[in-house]
Amino acid sequence: MIIPKPVLYIGLLALTVAAPFLFPAYMTQLATLWLMIIVAMTWDMTGGQMGYNSLGNIFFYGTGMYVAAVITIGMVYDVREYTDAAGGGIFAFTEGQYFTGLVLGSIGAGLFCALCALAVGWLTFGLRGPYFAIGTLGVAIAAGELVSNWEWIGAGQGISMPNYPGEFDEFKLLIYFVFAGVGVLLFIFLNWLYTTRFRSAINAIRDDEDKAEAMGLRTLRYKLVSWSMAAFFVGVAGGVSAFQLIHFEPLETAYQTINLGIFMVVCVLLGGKGTLWGPIIGAVMFHVIKEVTWNYFLGWQWVALGAIIIVTVVYFQDGLLGWLRLKKPEWFGIRVTKKDEVVTGPAE
Repeated sequence: MIIPKPVLYIGLLALTVAAPFLFPAYMTQLATLWLMIIVAMTWDMTGGQMGYNSLGNIFFYGTGMYVAAVITIGMVYDVREYTDAAGGGIFAFTEGQYFTGLVLGSIGAGLFCALCALAVGWLTFGLRGPYFAIGTLGVAIAAGELVSNWEWIGAGQGISMPNYPGEFDEFKLLIYFVFAGVGVLLFIFLNWLYTTRFRSAINAIRDDEDKAEAMGLRTLRYKLVSWSMAAFFVGVAGGVSAFQLIHFEPLETAYQTINLGIFMVVCVLLGGKGTLWGPIIGAVMFHVIKEVTWNYFLGWQWVALGAIIIVTVVYFQDGLLGWLRLKKPEWFGIRVTKKDEVVTGPAE
């Protein structure tokens, strides 16, 4: 039995709203789950839909954290004085200043990261395949090193964000709904975007970029627009994460290339590249497995996650959705009438 899309969407939205009240002890983990969903969906915009596998999307996440912090602090205090470790001053923020910083800082982070994507894209989109992946990874690593030596924004000691002006449980609930709101908006946007000609264009780049250029498609324009849209949402997520973490530093938290930078790629591979639901399903599966291994197999968690990556790459190269499409084609609108004859319907 196939669940109608309106019923499915209403049910998932109701579950999203009820989740922090049904599982209050796991509110932080639920917020992190939404972060994983956001970064997975944005990575798939270029890696799955367009065929440009980036290892540097964490650059936008870390940059978003710092931009949000600078905007929030700069509206009230001098940033250098605030981040000076020897200052010893007391810097208080009112409730209005906190929420203004949260809104403007997160949006500003997204816009700044979108501009960064345009600038970095001009340099890196001349590369293809593994060279593009390595090039973007180099950008992320370089950014982390530069920020860790920039005294104006705290250098290696990082930045402490203002404290939430209320109860800690209220703070966790706020962060959850902000992440969930960004994730829902991103899903709605992609659900619309993937029904337009834009998806056909970036899919053409993925399938054969040279042929797409020969047919008159301005591939660089589509690549830059796609990456900048992805960077906007990653930057917003990074800005919200800055408030969630309260204190963060460049290498281990902001530009964490070997953690979140790799996790977002694994989520998409696990769920299925080039699909709307694949990154979401993969993010949920990966986050649950990660939390279980971190809690019950401490010391072996990296071995377990490495095994998951190997099994996925070797045996499920099309991800869970690709495997299900082969085993249960009727779930995807594909009707098999008789041997070697397939009647196809809608893909999603």
